[in-house]
Amino acid sequence: MRTRIKICGITRTEDALTAIRFGADAIGLVFYPPSPRSVSVEQAQRIVKSLPPFVTVVGLFVDEDRAVIEQIMNRVPLDLLQFHGDESAADCSGFGRPWIKAIRMRQETDLLSLEQQYADASGLLLDTYQAGVPGGTGKTFDWDLVPQSLAGKIILAGGLNSENVAQAVESLHPYAVDVSGGVEAAKGIKDAAKIEAFIAGVMRGDND
Repeated sequence: MRTRIKICGITRTEDALTAIRFGADAIGLVFYPPSPRSVSVEQAQRIVKSLPPFVTVVGLFVDEDRAVIEQIMNRVPLDLLQFHGDESAADCSGFGRPWIKAIRMRQETDLLSLEQQYADASGLLLDTYQAGVPGGTGKTFDWDLVPQSLAGKIILAGGLNSENVAQAVESLHPYAVDVSGGVEAAKGIKDAAKIEAFIAGVMRGDND
């Protein structure tokens, strides 16, 4: 099965359209003000309005109040919610949208237990642990920590770029990959050539 591709941290309409043109399946909008890739509701509305059909719009939140999430959902048509903080399964549920839970991977992380804990999630997004940083570290983690039995439910993130994504896909066969910093010219500003090269790398991994 083809590995799906999400380009996260989109802040500009032109970057969203570039990602889709090269073959991305989903874009990620960051609603976490401390992030340099955060977008306002107005920015998000403009980006989503520009998208063609069959593109999944993912809203990323970090330990946000339910009321704030609901307010944003009422103004921005999000297809999928991504929770990137210390949210419990109950915190992630009840919004009337499918959701995924980000897991910051450490040597001692028990993914099989977490998969049961977040059983209602559509998938687990695996990112690199760095103290005080909820995501976007630009660093990879040890892919051997991922049980092969979970590969089909995994969205692989953390330090991916055009140089390592083919190996990641070939090694793990994740359901999807997620990239932000690895396709940027600057934080929040995507680079079209890097997006094209990244997606080509995913396709190489699928075919190897």
